[in-house]
Amino acid sequence: MPKISKKGQLMPQSPIRKLVPYAEKAYKAGKTVYHLNIGQPDIKTPQVALDAVKVHSLDILAYTRSEGSEIYRQKIANYYEKNDIHVNHDDIIVTTGGSEALLFAFGSIMDVDDEIIIPEPFYANYNGFSTASGVKVVPVISKIENNFALPPIEEFEKLITANTKAILICNPGNPTGYLYSKEEIKKLADIVKKHDLFLIADEVYREFAYDGATHYSILQEKGLEDYAIVIDSVSKRYSMCGARIGCLVSKNKEVIQTALKFAQARLSPPTLAQIASEAALQTPQSYFDEVIEEYVERRNTLISELNKIEGVQVANPKGAFYCIAQLPIKNSDAFAQWLLEEFDVDGETVMVAPAAGFYSTPGVGLNQIRIAYVLNNESLIKAVNIIKQALKVYKD
Repeated sequence: MPKISKKGQLMPQSPIRKLVPYAEKAYKAGKTVYHLNIGQPDIKTPQVALDAVKVHSLDILAYTRSEGSEIYRQKIANYYEKNDIHVNHDDIIVTTGGSEALLFAFGSIMDVDDEIIIPEPFYANYNGFSTASGVKVVPVISKIENNFALPPIEEFEKLITANTKAILICNPGNPTGYLYSKEEIKKLADIVKKHDLFLIADEVYREFAYDGATHYSILQEKGLEDYAIVIDSVSKRYSMCGARIGCLVSKNKEVIQTALKFAQARLSPPTLAQIASEAALQTPQSYFDEVIEEYVERRNTLISELNKIEGVQVANPKGAFYCIAQLPIKNSDAFAQWLLEEFDVDGETVMVAPAAGFYSTPGVGLNQIRIAYVLNNESLIKAVNIIKQALKVYKD
């Protein structure tokens, strides 16, 4: 019998999606499942984006340019300008989601066995993208005790080798909700320039910054033009996860020219989704003001309720819509599966994401879960109560 590749065997399962079969069984058993496991906002997609698809006048659903529609890229550049990020449309490649932008970035700057340093916990699919690219993730651990702040620069420098090609951050962070300060970005800028590395920033949650804080992009940092690569997406910003439109942005012309070759190999990003995404750029600031207010309220509710549970430690997120909670258990994978298979409160249970999959260091994060606060306050309170009741009876 033919064998699959070693790369295929090494590809990690998604800690977010691997529990889906158990959730489906819970549904079939008549249970209500509160989904805290995936960052699919329940916020309505801007109507202007939906309407643009409904009323398009296309006769042929044709390819667009490999780098994406020029008009759309010009409008993206205008969006960045409003956010004090100065790029032009030639610095942008439209991709099939932020995921493809990351794959293009990895393919453009790294060879097999090259290394990329990532503060962990990090978005679980970074493990998958690195495996698919034959690249080694070198983690630098941030800790729940200090709210997952950037580890000391000395910790990064200890890990840099001749094979190191880049540092990757998610800002604000998935799964921690951590928002990097301007000072931390400047520290990272100094280290990548000193060691001649790329700095990749996944900035898909840029709009979601709380408590009066503002997001500082690596593209705003002067002197970083040749080093900075930004990954972006419409998925979370406009609650358009299903559009699968993202982009790669860099002022390094060689990076863009190289990434374009990868873009040409897959022909073009989806046409209708670009139409929706272009229209979404008309979304007024009031939309984001209301969404941020809603997420702050949800965050406050979630953190308050979690802090009432004995033995639970939780980091306070300053952005995005995730948090990491540390539970008084040994193995959150087993706990998450048990919640779906064996536990309910009045026919209701919860689906969470075990946090070990957001680390690459073996054995770290086993007693942690990631919670996405993408449900309304009433549902969040019910969901946390289910976790509270479950912890009273759960046996590792």
